[in-house]
Amino acid sequence: MTVRERFDLPAVGDDSAIYGTPYQTPEGATVIPVTRPGGKFRRARPLGVFVIQDGNTGWHAVTDDTAIALLGIFVGLVATTLSLIAVVRNPPWPDVTIRIDRKER
Repeated sequence: MTVRERFDLPAVGDDSAIYGTPYQTPEGATVIPVTRPGGKFRRARPLGVFVIQDGNTGWHAVTDDTAIALLGIFVGLVATTLSLIAVVRNPPWPDVTIRIDRKER
């Protein structure tokens, strides 16, 4: 028994698109959802929909705004960390420490 069989993992070539059940809207358009299958350790991901109306077929892709938002958060965290390191190494406020030099006589 292989690891793939033991954990019921999908084969490498199983990343083809899956077409959902077509349904009709009240306006008469037929909508067919398309997804990429998930596996044991990943979830199914929507790719988009085919819309068929009046003999014309259109593809509407789904955008994943989560990845864009995570990238923005990551860039903000990196910028904040670099700014904090710069301020701690060379602070913009004046040095107000008092130094007393005592000479022995």
